Amino acid sequence: MKPAKQSLLALAIAGVSTFAVAEPASQAFVPLEVKGTSAQSEATGFIEGQSLSGTTRNFFAKEKWKRGGGLTFQKGDGSREHTSSRDTWTQGTILNYTSGFTQGTVGFAVEGALYNEIALEQGRGRIAGGGNRTLADHDGDAVEQWSKLGLGNLKARYSNTVLTAGRQNLNTPMVATIGNRALPSSFEGVAIHSAEFTNLTLDAGTFDRVSPRTEQSLTRFVSEYGNRGVSADHVNTLGAVYKPFQSLEASLYATQAEDLWNQYYLGLTHELGDADLVALTTSLNYYKTKDEGASKLGDIDNNTYSLSFTGTHGAHSLTLAYQEVDGNEYFDYLHETNGIFLANSLLSDFNGPNEKSFQVAYGLDMAKYGVPGLKFSLYSARGWGIDGTHYRSTGYTDVVNMDGEHHYEYGVGTSYAVQSGPLKATTIRATYTTHRASENQADGSLNELRVVTTVPFNIL
Repeated sequence: MKPAKQSLLALAIAGVSTFAVAEPASQAFVPLEVKGTSAQSEATGFIEGQSLSGTTRNFFAKEKWKRGGGLTFQKGDGSREHTSSRDTWTQGTILNYTSGFTQGTVGFAVEGALYNEIALEQGRGRIAGGGNRTLADHDGDAVEQWSKLGLGNLKARYSNTVLTAGRQNLNTPMVATIGNRALPSSFEGVAIHSAEFTNLTLDAGTFDRVSPRTEQSLTRFVSEYGNRGVSADHVNTLGAVYKPFQSLEASLYATQAEDLWNQYYLGLTHELGDADLVALTTSLNYYKTKDEGASKLGDIDNNTYSLSFTGTHGAHSLTLAYQEVDGNEYFDYLHETNGIFLANSLLSDFNGPNEKSFQVAYGLDMAKYGVPGLKFSLYSARGWGIDGTHYRSTGYTDVVNMDGEHHYEYGVGTSYAVQSGPLKATTIRATYTTHRASENQADGSLNELRVVTTVPFNIL
């Protein structure tokens, strides 16, 4: 790691220490203690604790590429045509059944979820091949309606520790369910989550397949930005979340994508003050990635971090975030996961080789003005110094043309959550994002409008 980066990380950690002195009441030490209660001892039974619920989500997005960018799609005669726009309009519904845990020293439970999606926009030219938004057949026509088993697992619980085997959701810094489409992804494997201590949780898991957001079949794990022709047979992850003080949380994880990379993560989040007056949240995220085993993506040696400060006063919040990639390849993560806990992961991930980026964001919570559930947001982010000319390996060959690339992005958004009545917890979110890029920056230049409505429901 370069000296400048060591200095910045030291400054962030020193800042946390300074806050501890400045606000001792919020820095009360939390001793590591075994929980006095056991979740399994409170089990009500397989049938007695069951539930049947779900959500239905309407996802609409309109993308418009600028400066000659776009996609190609297959026409009816087999030829391909360029288009500068893509429309997505789908309805995704999840029906989730969860049993209660059986009583006894070790309890057992099951979970299953059926996923269904309807393509409301089916025009071949409009969906432009579908991509990871609308499921399309080999001719490029939208699949009108499709279903799959999204979740299906068996759980065993001892005390406050749960072992889950089968298709499941997960949320860790490297293997995380991504839910930014009509349906989310999920993972096939075995995981264990232990919460035996009051302020420490442990996670471990091994997975061999991912269920993508817009596909019916299971697939192997591949890289988001690297050569999609190579995959990992297994992904293994291990980590912990520890809260030594009331206002400080630390996360430490390691993940192996077999024959692709080993990746390590450190996260620190510190909170100070009272949001009704003035509060400050400081977040540091750091990833170290190194090629592993057969190195199917070639040599990888990447250090990436983000440091953000969010000040809150009443209804208003202001965020300043800096992010940097130290490596001649992208900062990369697993496709069909949300395994990128970085401050400047927006429409663009701002993760190009040797890229630096800075974001300014503003948020307004109208609950303080008598309209609970209504929020507004505004942000602007810039990335510069993208340089892949020193790349000499095999997995990210497109970066060699990146020499001084730059880009910027800004977005506005609003969301509303229904507070009461039969539609309570229904959310409506609308965002408009603009991204502009230099010639060889990976994301291109486009505008995107999204309107997403999510309605939860309970049957049992």
